Amino acid sequence: MILAAGRGERMRPLTDHTPKPLLIAGGRRLIEYHIAALVEAGITEIVINHAHLGAQIEAALGDGSRYGARIFYSSEGETGLETAGGIFKALPLLGNAPFIVVNGDIWTDYPLAQLPEEPKGRAHLVLIDNPAHHPAGDFVLREGLVSTSAPGDKTLTFSGIGVYRPELFEGCAPGKFPLAPLLRKAMETGGVTGEHYTGRWVDVGTPQRLYELDDALRQS
Repeated sequence: MILAAGRGERMRPLTDHTPKPLLIAGGRRLIEYHIAALVEAGITEIVINHAHLGAQIEAALGDGSRYGARIFYSSEGETGLETAGGIFKALPLLGNAPFIVVNGDIWTDYPLAQLPEEPKGRAHLVLIDNPAHHPAGDFVLREGLVSTSAPGDKTLTFSGIGVYRPELFEGCAPGKFPLAPLLRKAMETGGVTGEHYTGRWVDVGTPQRLYELDDALRQS
């Protein structure tokens, strides 16, 4: 699943008329990098949620056949359901097996085939070194388990790439709600594994970062 329902407030005015996942970097739409990476990893059935200007996403990507994939869409109206709310709504499309979720507003060269097909717990997260715009980080990784941090801990940042079991969302109800509280609850019982990735990763959250990524990709 590719999360593509964000409004992209920090990317305005670029996102006033174009959904953030359709913005161009290196001559390609941001979301197309994820589709290509998933197909390369052997994953050809892809769910994409959308909200703001979502019809543009469906029109641009179609049924996925040009990418060697089958794309299914989960529409959340105009306002969106936040991360966990969007995943929960899409569960009927995702099935009963563990599934990959990738944030649509990042760019990375992380090899998705490296992700575990069967995470040991309820979730498996890819963590990265804390970027300059998020120095406090999110979680701690110790001996393959992810946990919340305490003062003095060496933290890492959640990359927006994870594998989740449907059981992570047990007891949830339809609506708008974030993912972090569900992950933290699972961490309390050692239910979240993780890995530290040190390759290329960009949170394309502002126009400046988009321009910098575009320049870097064109040069390479």
